[in-house]
Amino acid sequence: MAHVVIATGVTIHVLLYKRNIGTSISWMGIAWLSPFIGGVLYYALGVNRVKRRAMRLRRERSHMFLVEEVAPDAPDAGPLTPLEYAIGRLTGLSAESGNKVSLLRNGDQTYPAMLAAIDAAEKSVGLASYIFRDDAAGMPFIQALIRAHRRGVQVRVLIDGIGGGYFRSGTYERLLEAGVPVDRFLHSYVPWKTPFLNLRNHRKLLVIDGRIAFTGGINIGAENLLATNPEHPVRDTHFRLEGPVVEQLTEAFADDWVYETGEKLLDQSWFPELGPCGDAVARVITSGPDEDLEQIEFAVLHAISCARRSVRVVTPYFVPPDVLTTALGLAAMRGVAVDVFVPEHSNHRVLDWARRVPLRNLVEAGCRVWLMPPPFDHSKLMCIDDAWSLIGSANWDTRSFRLNFELNVEIQDEAFTRLLTETVPKGRALTLSEIEGDSFPLKLRNNAARLLQPYL
Repeated sequence: MAHVVIATGVTIHVLLYKRNIGTSISWMGIAWLSPFIGGVLYYALGVNRVKRRAMRLRRERSHMFLVEEVAPDAPDAGPLTPLEYAIGRLTGLSAESGNKVSLLRNGDQTYPAMLAAIDAAEKSVGLASYIFRDDAAGMPFIQALIRAHRRGVQVRVLIDGIGGGYFRSGTYERLLEAGVPVDRFLHSYVPWKTPFLNLRNHRKLLVIDGRIAFTGGINIGAENLLATNPEHPVRDTHFRLEGPVVEQLTEAFADDWVYETGEKLLDQSWFPELGPCGDAVARVITSGPDEDLEQIEFAVLHAISCARRSVRVVTPYFVPPDVLTTALGLAAMRGVAVDVFVPEHSNHRVLDWARRVPLRNLVEAGCRVWLMPPPFDHSKLMCIDDAWSLIGSANWDTRSFRLNFELNVEIQDEAFTRLLTETVPKGRALTLSEIEGDSFPLKLRNNAARLLQPYL
C-alpha cells in the first residue's frame, strides 16, 4: 500500500512539473517498478528545488534589464536581425554595443591576465568557477584573492559543490580560513536539503570592479598550464570583456551569490556606470534549472535556423538533445557549410562512445566532423556566417543545455568571429566509412552509451 501511495505521488508530481516526455516516462517507470527506492531517487534527483527559490529572489533584485526589441521586418534590418530579435525575447536582455572582447588561449595566457586584474581591483572581485584547485595554478589565485580581501576589496568566491570537490575543497578551506567570503554552490551532505548530485554550477566567471570580466571555458587547475607539461594537458579558450555588457555578467554572478548566500550585491562597487570601449555588440545568455526555459539551447537553435552560409561548432563533448543534431543536419541539407570540431579523444570515455551515434547522423546529412588532435581541447565556441559567435561555459550535451547552470555570451563582430575561426585546430575528417567500420560489439557499446544521454 505504501508503495502505491509513493508511486502515485511521484506520478502526479511528474505529470505536473516535468516537460520532457522521455524523462517523465522514465521517472514514472522507476517509481512503479522499484518500490520505495524509486521514490527516494526521484526525491533526491528528480525534484527541482532550485527554480522556486530563484524566482522569488529574482523578483526581489533591483537590477533589471529591459530588452530593446527591433522587429525583424524593420527597414534597417540585417540578415541576423531575426536572431537578435529572438534572443532578446528569449532572455529579456538588450544586446549592448561598445564592447571590447579579447581572446586568451590556455591557462598560460588566461591566468596571468586574471591575476593581474585581481591585483589591480579597487572595489570588488567576484569569482565563480566549476573547478578551482589548490595546486600550482590555483594557489596564485588563492593568494591574490586573500591580498585583495585584506586591502579592503569586496571579494566573493563561488565554487561548485561537486566540481570543486564534494568531500573536500582545499581552496574553500584556505579562503575561509583567511576570512574571504566564499561558498560552495549547492553543496550539502544530505540529499533532502538540495539535489546536489544532479545540478551543478558550470559557469566560469570573474568580474572586477564591475568593469572588467573574464569568462569562457577555463577552470582553475594546473592541467591548463601547457608550458609546464602537465600529465593530462588541456587546451582551452577564455575571454576578457570590457564595456556595457559587463553589467549583465556582474548581474549573473550576483544572482548566483544571492541564491547561495542570501547576500545582495547592489552598490556601485559592483554596478558602476559603464561607457563604450570597443566595437563589439554583446549580450549574456544564461541557462539552468533556475530558468523558465533552456535559454542557451534555444539560442543555439535560433542561430542554426538563421545561418545562411556557415555554422562552426567547437565542443569537448557532443551528446546534445536530438533536436540540435537534427537542426545541424537540416542546415547542411539546405546548403549551409556545417563544421563540428571535437577532440579525437576527450577526458570522458563514455561520452566518446555515446557521441558516435549523433556524429554519424551529422556525417550522413552532409556535415563535416573534424577530430582535433591531442592535447584535449576543452573550448566551447560557435560561429554563424563569420559574423556572429557564441562563447562561454556550455558544452554540447544534455547536461549543459538542461541541467547545469551555464553562462554564454553572444558576440556580433565580424573580425572577432574570424579570429575565433582561425584559432581552431582542424584535425582530421571523420568519414562515414570509418564509422561503418566499427565492429558489432563497438556499435552495441556506443548505442548503449547513447541511452545515457540525459544523465551524462
